Amino acid sequence: MQAVSNPRISRIAPASCFRLAPPNMQRSIHGITVAHFLETYREKLKMDLVTGEAGLHRLIHEGSINRPALALTGFFKYFANKRVQVFGAAEMTYLKTLPQPRQAEILRQMVKRGIPCFVLTRNYHATEPMLAVARELKVPILRTPMITMHWINLATLAIDNEFSPQGTEHATTLDVKGVGVMLRGDSGIGKSECALALIERGHSLVADDITVVRVLDERELMASSRPLNRGYMECRGIGIINVGEMFGVKCVRLEKRIDMVVSLKEWTPEAVEERTGLEENYYEVLGMKMPHIELYVRPGRDIARLVEVAALTQSLKKMGHDPARDFNDRLIAFMTEQSKQPPPTRIKPVEREEAP
Repeated sequence: MQAVSNPRISRIAPASCFRLAPPNMQRSIHGITVAHFLETYREKLKMDLVTGEAGLHRLIHEGSINRPALALTGFFKYFANKRVQVFGAAEMTYLKTLPQPRQAEILRQMVKRGIPCFVLTRNYHATEPMLAVARELKVPILRTPMITMHWINLATLAIDNEFSPQGTEHATTLDVKGVGVMLRGDSGIGKSECALALIERGHSLVADDITVVRVLDERELMASSRPLNRGYMECRGIGIINVGEMFGVKCVRLEKRIDMVVSLKEWTPEAVEERTGLEENYYEVLGMKMPHIELYVRPGRDIARLVEVAALTQSLKKMGHDPARDFNDRLIAFMTEQSKQPPPTRIKPVEREEAP
């Protein structure tokens, strides 16, 4: 009998399509275009394009902001030409004191050094020489009503976020009582099943199977999911489920700081499991070391409960309470106290005479 093709089934995507990037792949950022910067942060930074639309392809190569005070005087040594150039009250006031030919000369030198764009804060209007140079050399001029320092602070955070190192991990990430837990393990070990049990207990899903990780301020790791599969999970034997619709939107988080890594491994008789918790282990992600524990999966073990307890223990450690070290200190104090006590007196047995 000839099989009949079902057009509906043919449109079903395989589960592997959710793995949009290989794990441990790190993204290298060499620059972002002015167009991307403007469109992404237009509302947050209240920016509008004054002129220079033809130069929106210019690249911002550094994740910082520059105020070209010395450059306006003609001193270009150490000029940060790879950064966004911000003109605040001081720069605009000084620029207007210069003759128009001198303004055009200075601004032309700045543009020829490859700057990405000009930004005018406090709703300042560009001078005629600035507009002429921008049109001639095709460099964008942006304007914002925000105060200069406030705009610089927000823009620095925004650009730094764009330039932060980023990669992917083959892991499922959750928010367990405020602690960001990244579950690692081989395919089929039970990461999604463990995550599902934690979600049923009120915890939140950040990413399933593939976690996007980026470094913030060179001090913490932030985990998120790809927009395509955010809020979805793959459960073997069931298929794809929508966590938000099934358990409520409170069970899905857009992003979460990673506080610890839990690796799930298959139990073997030769496996050596941690018994005291005194030894500190770490797992490196994008050059940063995260607290790491290993849990061995075998029948009868409630892995979800163990992950929950591990998260609570990590939360206690961050507050300065380490249960393993506290017990170790109590044990040492008890043994020290016992060693100071005199040994007990040994009583000799009394020999009894046998009756005749």
